[in-house]
Amino acid sequence: MIVMKFGGSSVANAERIKHVASIIQAYAEKRPAVVLSAMGDTTDHLLDAADMAVRGTVDIEKVEKLHLDTAKELGVDVPAIKELLEELKFLLTGISMLHELTKRTRDYLVSFGERMSVRMMAAYLAQQGTPAKFYDAWDIGMVSDSNYMSAELLDEVWENIPKALNSYKNGEQKEIPIVTGFIAKDKNGIITTLGRGGSDLSATMIGAAMDAEEIQTWKDVDGILTTDPRIVKEARPVPEVTYEEAQELAMFGSQVLHPRSMIPCRKTGTPVRVKNSYNIKSEGSVIVEKHTGATPRVTAITSVKNVTLIDIQSSGMFGAAGFLAHIFNQFLKWNISIDVIATSEVSVSLTVNTKANLEGLIEDLERVAEVNVKACKSIVTLICDASHSSSILADAFAALNKENINVQMISQGASKVNISMLVDSDQTNQVVQILHTALFD
Repeated sequence: MIVMKFGGSSVANAERIKHVASIIQAYAEKRPAVVLSAMGDTTDHLLDAADMAVRGTVDIEKVEKLHLDTAKELGVDVPAIKELLEELKFLLTGISMLHELTKRTRDYLVSFGERMSVRMMAAYLAQQGTPAKFYDAWDIGMVSDSNYMSAELLDEVWENIPKALNSYKNGEQKEIPIVTGFIAKDKNGIITTLGRGGSDLSATMIGAAMDAEEIQTWKDVDGILTTDPRIVKEARPVPEVTYEEAQELAMFGSQVLHPRSMIPCRKTGTPVRVKNSYNIKSEGSVIVEKHTGATPRVTAITSVKNVTLIDIQSSGMFGAAGFLAHIFNQFLKWNISIDVIATSEVSVSLTVNTKANLEGLIEDLERVAEVNVKACKSIVTLICDASHSSSILADAFAALNKENINVQMISQGASKVNISMLVDSDQTNQVVQILHTALFD
């Protein structure tokens, strides 16, 4: 058994659904369980409809047109979608009367996208002669806490999922399960969403619980690349990365899998393969616990643009216990996450997301230290074997020095698989290109 996950762009319209259906059929012998996101921009359209409803107008035209037109183009009649559209209209009417959208109601609202998507795919596969059955996530035991908009799955899903899908895995059930990603229900039967990376988490949870051969996530590139091909046209696929490397790649800008989605498969050692939906024959990249061969010196280069550097210095706190604790407590107070950090006895340099509101934080920090804020910075990260950091940095800095580029901060991750450096945002692409040439070519 394998698990196949397709994102919203993969099922954005009738043409893409037909293509994904052909991929599913090509893997039918592997007994796939399929996880789908909402079609295209459906989630955005649902949230737009909610905003309109809060202001008193009920309008589902965009969502309705996309799904009914797609069904017509596919030549399928899906009564279940029409029922959901009526339910959606009823929900939006309630929102328009209350002029309010709570987190709980928002989760209920956005669930319609995934629910309609799986019904569409199951109907089309069945029409093409491939038995398929749609499942809402709770039908296979996806139970979460009640932290609406960012729910976490409960431990009982490890037992629930096999109970629901074992008959398919062992061949008793013939219909391919087409399952909603991103959503669940809490103990009270209320719909929840799993937050960022939710669909990836749904797929890895199912794969891990079912002891699948592998989990496949389908994208529009040949797996994980050495860097962003839009920046470096010579970027090439990386055959294999570890879970730890994949998590670091995701943390520092690469669109691989959300770090939290790695948790279930790391528990069981289930491999995750990133494949190209436009190039089915490509092996893609596989994510595993440990490299099967020699660990590469450098695996990939990734970047995050538009971060803010905060330099904090306090000679008055020299040698004082609790200096760092006081600094970090201020970030906790203002709910601001730190990306990269470098410290000394009396100073701390760190980066945060530029979108964060820093006014209150800076005011608190200035009570105990001198604070200098610099915007328009970027983090460029080398996913590498840090045991070779000296040779890696020697090559990297020699190449950057040749082009007169100054690195303003450097940090080696505790995971020992990444080295991050800070540069000006307008130099980001150039730095990535220089490093890729120096370290891969």
